[in-house]
Amino acid sequence: MPSSSALPLDPLTRRTALRAAGAGALLLGTGGGLAGCRSAVNAEEGSAGPKRGGTLTIAINQDFTPALLFTQTGQSLQSRLIYNTLIRYDDDLKPQPELATSWEYAPDGKSITLKLRDDVTYHDGRKFTADDVVFAVENLRKPERSAQLAATAKAVTGFEKRGDHELVVKLAHPVSNLFDLFEFMIITDRHSVGDAVKGKKLNGTGPFRFKRWRPGTGLSLTRNEKYWKPGRPYLEAVELRVYTQPDALLSALRSGQAQLSYHVSGKHLATLKSSSGFTIKQYDTGNGAVYVGATIDEAPADSKTFRQAIAWAVDRDRVVDQALGGYGLASAAPWPKSSPAYSEANRTHYTHDPGKARELLKSSGVPTSRTLPLGHPTTPLHTAIAEIVQYDLQQIGIKTELQPFDPASFQKKLISGTMPTLWVNGHSFAQVQPATLAVSAYPFNEARNTSHFRSAEYTEAVQDAWRQKDADRAKAHAHYQKISDLLLDEAFIIDLAVQDSVQVTAEKLRGPALTKFSYLNLDDAYLV
Repeated sequence: MPSSSALPLDPLTRRTALRAAGAGALLLGTGGGLAGCRSAVNAEEGSAGPKRGGTLTIAINQDFTPALLFTQTGQSLQSRLIYNTLIRYDDDLKPQPELATSWEYAPDGKSITLKLRDDVTYHDGRKFTADDVVFAVENLRKPERSAQLAATAKAVTGFEKRGDHELVVKLAHPVSNLFDLFEFMIITDRHSVGDAVKGKKLNGTGPFRFKRWRPGTGLSLTRNEKYWKPGRPYLEAVELRVYTQPDALLSALRSGQAQLSYHVSGKHLATLKSSSGFTIKQYDTGNGAVYVGATIDEAPADSKTFRQAIAWAVDRDRVVDQALGGYGLASAAPWPKSSPAYSEANRTHYTHDPGKARELLKSSGVPTSRTLPLGHPTTPLHTAIAEIVQYDLQQIGIKTELQPFDPASFQKKLISGTMPTLWVNGHSFAQVQPATLAVSAYPFNEARNTSHFRSAEYTEAVQDAWRQKDADRAKAHAHYQKISDLLLDEAFIIDLAVQDSVQVTAEKLRGPALTKFSYLNLDDAYLV
């Protein structure tokens, strides 16, 4: 694969990022996904090669929510099955071609020229052109889309089309996370987006065509016979089936009703490790994290000392062992080890120290007689974490009452900033360009976040990291460290663990993979 100019710390150093090398250059390993994952079993051994046909059933724990199509949520793994993106990161955060074949920055970093594939059609037969990229960017700017990378989309000031398959994207200033936008941004049909957000018509350029959505049951997809990757996909159809109860999801896998899941609960992962008939694959790129959030304009969470007491109270190792089934990394900071913002000192800034937590709670002067609400989604993972947090807080004298919300309702409260005093959830965006977390993720957004935290110092640190153009890695790291210092000190988001994605597959399935944004890639998947 040719090298890319978009390094994690400096996407602007070299002018030309990639030259297309044909369809073969798009394949990143067997699954077309991230090379940096660990597998308990090599599922490819003994395979006679890809086979065409068959229906893959994927067990998921939350239903498709059309209104959240452009938002990064637990349902996002479904997006890449129907839609493509402009680029796809490899495990070193270097962008690889998808619908864009090559790109070149202007010397001042304030525009980028994209060359696009000219052999791509939507599922309804319409040709993909530069107009679709223009629409995709403008679509993410709309408030009703609730897109986390809206700020990056809004940094685009204009476009210059050079025919149907070349586009100049103009920027207000250098944007260090522009390629994050290009992988996050699914390329939807501009003529039917209104139907898409109602779940009526999902028209993309991806490997599978939308057949139907049955609310509460899931999506049905069929093979796109005119997919731009020759001979792909191998699968004839994909069924995404909703199992809200972890025992039912596990039963579907064990019985053979489903052949793939990323939503097996932590305790069940432990049992599957010793089971025959399954492959467990760990994506250690840190594409998620779990945390306790605090609404800081509500007492007692308006006390920084109170929030720091919580940070010392929670047993992060127990969260990893029990809730994540051992697939994660206890961490007080959001960054995975693959991030240029990672440091061991940040990861261990807070550890499990109930004595210190009690001292801080006492010094805060906060009365402990009140029972505080502790919100969480009803998914098994978040319920398990909330129960651990509730227990640990009780040990230092903080009483809480669990407030469960279905995932869609919880996401809406997160976006609107109407969470209870404390809540438990997961976040993404720390696995890509570090500035993205603080300009895009709802819990961390410097301009408007779920906790209602605002700070001129925080805004300055985030903007400095986001607008960086030069290749000075020391300067970039200083920006990231300042963001980390403020997050750890202010503790409006209290990170608990970096979460690994864990893929459970039946022996008969080969080749599924996840992108950096947890979009599921089944281009090269097949059943044996």
